[in-house]
Amino acid sequence: MRHNKKINHLGRTNTHRKAMLSNMACSLIKHKRIFTTTAKAKALRKFVEPLITKSKEDTTHSRRIVFSYLQDKYAVTELFKEISQKIAERPGGYTRIIKTGNRLGDNAAMCFIELVDYDENMKKDAAKKTTRTRRSRKKSSAAAAETPAAESAPVAEAPATEAPASEEKAAE
Repeated sequence: MRHNKKINHLGRTNTHRKAMLSNMACSLIKHKRIFTTTAKAKALRKFVEPLITKSKEDTTHSRRIVFSYLQDKYAVTELFKEISQKIAERPGGYTRIIKTGNRLGDNAAMCFIELVDYDENMKKDAAKKTTRTRRSRKKSSAAAAETPAAESAPVAEAPATEAPASEEKAAE
């Protein structure tokens, strides 16, 4: 039975697991989204969310605590400068896990884990949905009625004799 066993060991030793989660957290902070297995993403969420909460308070003590977990000064700088500004009002839930299906080789469940405030793809889809209105359909039908008249005008202006003459010169 698994009573009081909250940690997923991920088939690794303690030091290997800590190093792997530290590297994954640094990658998540730098790239804002990473592609991994679902089990690792769930373990990473438990690892990185307390660090993001620590970054809300920019003190030397909290920077040293976060650095002791991440061991990457560039990731710590990015976390305290950029990410903490975006998540200042958010009370929690800084990451999102989006399942993508199973891996071809070993059928492992795969997913994206991303920072919630850095989801450019989701914002673009929402913006596209809000632009469609009934009024735009009426304008497009009016524009379609004008296009046949516009198409016939250039045909009448262009003389047919100039085009073959230029082709004959090009052939010589």
